[in-house]
Amino acid sequence: MRDRNYPEQLLDEFLRIDGEWRKLIDEGNHLKYERNRASETVPKLKGEEKQKVIGEMRRISDRIKHIDTMVHELEEARTEIVLNFPNLPDASVPKGKDPADNVVVRTFGAPRPFDFVPKKHYELGEDLDIIDFVRGAKVTGSGFFVLKGDGARLDRALTQYMLDLHHRQGYVEVFPPAIVNTAAVIGTGQYPKMKDDMYWCERDDLWLNPTAEVPVTNLHQDEIFEKGQLPLSYTAYLPSFRREAGRSADTRGIIRVHQFNKVELVKFVFPGTSSHDLEVLRSDAEAVLQGLELPYRVLLLCTGDMGFASAKTYDLEAFAPGQEQWLEVSSCSCFTDFQARRARIKFRPEAHLKSEFVHTLNGSGLALPRTMVAVMENYQNKDGTITVPKILRPYMQGQEIIE
Repeated sequence: MRDRNYPEQLLDEFLRIDGEWRKLIDEGNHLKYERNRASETVPKLKGEEKQKVIGEMRRISDRIKHIDTMVHELEEARTEIVLNFPNLPDASVPKGKDPADNVVVRTFGAPRPFDFVPKKHYELGEDLDIIDFVRGAKVTGSGFFVLKGDGARLDRALTQYMLDLHHRQGYVEVFPPAIVNTAAVIGTGQYPKMKDDMYWCERDDLWLNPTAEVPVTNLHQDEIFEKGQLPLSYTAYLPSFRREAGRSADTRGIIRVHQFNKVELVKFVFPGTSSHDLEVLRSDAEAVLQGLELPYRVLLLCTGDMGFASAKTYDLEAFAPGQEQWLEVSSCSCFTDFQARRARIKFRPEAHLKSEFVHTLNGSGLALPRTMVAVMENYQNKDGTITVPKILRPYMQGQEIIE
């Protein structure tokens, strides 16, 4: 808890409630034993002695009912606390407090040298009339935007390119619902930790998809895989929604917004292979950036900067020259059995053996619109146009320039 910057009081409260629960369980079991023993002797008794035992049995039964009620309340409170415990960091994860303690694992390419001052993506978007912030805010509010013309086509081209690439890598494409129930966000760990960051449809008690990881992982909630079904890899495109509670979602541009598209990668694997599978997942996500010929770096996140459900996470960051910063475009994580326990997803090693929890993995391959920001800023030209990356041109009917 200390390594992950979580308050230790949470653990103290759990231990306090669990201690009360154990005492009540012991008392309840003892009273039930006394009641059963008394019920065996009652038929043999007569008169005043019999009435005395019956009266005692009623008292014991009332106490047992009270204990059962308190046990149920304590179990609910204990379960709620457990849902707020983060996953255990893998031993290979560096200890640290914040992003400054993350470790750069590798870099690909180098930031492009410009013979002019590169524009920011929102300047390019407005000059080329491919991003409309004013009408996005008009339709919904701050933190929303409209892609139009070649902006919308570029976004669609990026999505199609990613899905096609992941199909070749062996992922099964799915298109799940964009609205999920509470059991689903509990299963992947967004609830209750991130509930203030999600959009809740109160009338139906449903949540707008915060990331396709949620519906895709929960496709197998309460299921037991046969050994031959694993490993299983999915890819999915979905719009995602986040309230960005407490953060500056209205910062100019499309780097931090309330609605964004994302291509997701999800894996269900054997516990013994999940470390290796994370490296494969990361490599599959990196292939997207390599195909786009964007400079990027890979970070191994420290304990204090990892997501709630993660045991180990790599972030992929593309360089945006207009912003002069590295932008996280993918987060590739191994959750070990953390999500599988919450969503009750298991596998059977052999037909005659007891089922075990699978390990789950997830990564963005990649998140839009930050990937689009990186493309626009890296491929901009001195005359204000944007060169379409070669790998995207077939998806834009051969178009080479956005002007």
